[in-house]
Amino acid sequence: MKPGAGVAVRLAAARSLQQVFDGASLKRTLATALPRFADSRDRALLEASVFQACRWRPRYEAVLAATLQRPLPASKQGIAALLLVGMAQLDAMGLPPHAVLSATVDAVKAWPAPGLAGLVNAVLRRFQREQADWCARWQDDPHLRHAFPQWLASALRADWGDRAEAWMQSSNEPAPLWLRVNQRRMPTAEYLASLHALGLDAVADAHLPAGIRLDARVAPTTLPGFDVGAVSVQDGAAQFCVQALGLRAGMRVLDACAAPGGKSAAMLEQHDLELTAIDAQPKRVEALRATLARLDLQADVRTADAGDPAAWWDGRPYARILLDAPCSATGVIRRQPDVKWHRRATDVTALQVQQARLLDGLWPLLEPGGEMIYATCSILRGENHEQVSAFLARHDDARLRPLGPEFGEPSPVGNQRAPGAGGMDGFFVAVLHRC
Repeated sequence: MKPGAGVAVRLAAARSLQQVFDGASLKRTLATALPRFADSRDRALLEASVFQACRWRPRYEAVLAATLQRPLPASKQGIAALLLVGMAQLDAMGLPPHAVLSATVDAVKAWPAPGLAGLVNAVLRRFQREQADWCARWQDDPHLRHAFPQWLASALRADWGDRAEAWMQSSNEPAPLWLRVNQRRMPTAEYLASLHALGLDAVADAHLPAGIRLDARVAPTTLPGFDVGAVSVQDGAAQFCVQALGLRAGMRVLDACAAPGGKSAAMLEQHDLELTAIDAQPKRVEALRATLARLDLQADVRTADAGDPAAWWDGRPYARILLDAPCSATGVIRRQPDVKWHRRATDVTALQVQQARLLDGLWPLLEPGGEMIYATCSILRGENHEQVSAFLARHDDARLRPLGPEFGEPSPVGNQRAPGAGGMDGFFVAVLHRC
């Protein structure tokens, strides 16, 4: 590591963490911070530090509350973020204590609050000495054991009973990298062989024709053929969502909440379709267009509110509609730990209203005999099988088409995948057939 790099990485990690706690997206924040470091080791350290500090935030904040005589003022929250990063490196990442303490103290001196270097040094040294005791306390505290916000932990326990503990635990574990091989470019077996030739431990999924799982941390842009569209990143659960559509060539299909375009691309890589892909947010539509352009795929892309078809629909029915609905994203906390701190119980209530509106608004666009796939990356019952059950009660011409267990564990209505099951994200999918 080049001289001073450890300090620069920790400063960047603390600033990124502070932005996330102020409401910024972790993914977007890191997308800005990571390119500033040329060394892949620096990027890996930065990403891991922010992820782990964000993931275990309540644990480390409990340490600060017990250690500091008084909370740091609002003007010094950057130093609090730096302390959380230091504790994450000592605890979750298991880095050498002397390196963590030295670089973190030097980072404080480079911050606009150099007078706090002694305080930071004392807090981290005390945490190092008492770390075993803190680990025991965390396990004894239901709130700190999984570091979930109280409202979400309570909701999961109400929905899933004893299973909620395992689901929260798996949500805190690192996620593998899932790839989708572009079948228009090469067979999955051929791409898998190219990964093995590079010494990468990659495994094809028996139920996903284009799915490959990589447990190693690899930058996707460095993978063979990524720059020419041979492969894309897409979790296995999302690939199952597309598979549930049962597509055939020539079908007229709607991807109703399509951005950033992964599922639209997966459809078009499999079949020649008449695909309409819409999203309500202009910036997300730009990402959707970029996804399709990278893969040289064509679709009718529009900026529109899927729940208001009168503003954009041409009156021709669709054979398939994919509604990957806006949701709490509680199934992807492994990949996006900031979901814990950005979501509120009131958000879920509002999302359920929006989901019902989209389901009802899109249903008339489906041809008789057609099917709508309702999917979320949520693990909350209210957004999933309860939402679909209520829809079925409102629509006499709707029937549920059952799916096999490879799509997730069958729930009262639809299939629910637990976080980490099969190495995939938590996901819900239900197929609604129009009579």
